[in-house]
Amino acid sequence: MSAPSTETSAGDYDTLLVEEREDRVVVTLHRPESRNAISGQMIRELHAVCDQLEQSPKLLLLTGHGGVFAGGADIAELLARGRDEALQGINSRLFERVRRLPMPTLAAVDGWALGGGAELSYACDLRIAGPDAVFGNPEPGLGILAAAGACWRLPELVGESVAKQVLLAGRNLDAPAALAAGLVIDVVPAEKLLDEAHALLDRMARSSATALRLTKLVVDSPGAHPIADDLAQAVLFEGQDKRDRMTRFLNKRGLEKRSSRA
Repeated sequence: MSAPSTETSAGDYDTLLVEEREDRVVVTLHRPESRNAISGQMIRELHAVCDQLEQSPKLLLLTGHGGVFAGGADIAELLARGRDEALQGINSRLFERVRRLPMPTLAAVDGWALGGGAELSYACDLRIAGPDAVFGNPEPGLGILAAAGACWRLPELVGESVAKQVLLAGRNLDAPAALAAGLVIDVVPAEKLLDEAHALLDRMARSSATALRLTKLVVDSPGAHPIADDLAQAVLFEGQDKRDRMTRFLNKRGLEKRSSRA
């Protein structure tokens, strides 16, 4: 079972519901009047969450309120933005920050994850979907491109062919298609989505936190990196956590062998 909730914060945020637990933070996108569209205010509040997770690393579960993940960016705000705002990378800087959080991140997606909402989910390490999940990037239809990571992150996740179907041909990936493409780890009933998401985080939480952090760091390093692998392993090999875990494993295996011979 997941760790009990220690704090629920709504007053500090206008567009998010934030629940802090012992080993994770649960963030719910909460703009029900606009299908959780990603606004500048939401971006600022998500930066505040990243501040917290960078200072006190925990697992992150990101989801949306009301059966929708995020129906895109706030179009009214996008219309008002010009060249200077584009060069600021308002969304892309935040999504890259989410991508580089120290501990694993999981997006639990049901309903629409479009445009910036899809790109936010792509920035997470893992995604789990409900049956009504739909991922799509319709930006060219609005005269812009998916410039907050989809053009390079989506090909890494699903391959160039499927990514171009989404980015160029306007294909939406429903839950079965997202599962077949490897974009999501599983598709589960909507009423069990958060329970299954927490179960996945529970499984990760049973691993060494330091090993998870270093594994994520090495996996995200560009190109071949045998030296980084060796350095990360050297740190873990010297840790007491490694010795304790391996000793427990060997003791358990020895007990099982003795029991089988009895």
